[in-house]
Amino acid sequence: MIALVSGLEATVNRYVALYLVTLFVIVPIDILFLGVIAKGFFTSQVGHLLGEIKLVPAVLFYLAYVAGILIFVSGGGGATWQSTLLYGALFGFFCYATFELTSMSMLKNWSWAVVVLDIAWGSFVTAVSATAGLLVADWMVPKA
Repeated sequence: MIALVSGLEATVNRYVALYLVTLFVIVPIDILFLGVIAKGFFTSQVGHLLGEIKLVPAVLFYLAYVAGILIFVSGGGGATWQSTLLYGALFGFFCYATFELTSMSMLKNWSWAVVVLDIAWGSFVTAVSATAGLLVADWMVPKA
């Protein structure tokens, strides 16, 4: 019984570490990209659609998105940095493509340049944050 509780505790600790590290990697990188590096590009392309950032939906997005990364990319027992990098890029691609292509199909003046850049960004930032999360979690709380 003690071994079972100890094993469960280790698993929970690993998922908490994986979640928090992934979250703490993706948020600042994404904010840097969106708020500084690509801000001028997005403003020039779809600035007429932009408003003030609403903090609650943004926080909810990151919390849910990182949960998705763990469920579909890095949380499995067989996850390696190589598989996490690949599946992180694919998860980011499909998630960001869903938003971008839906926006392109429904919104006036959405641009293909935004679609391409944002899908590429989503693929990259998801792959990097998922892989960093896995590597740090493996170091902090090794797999049992």
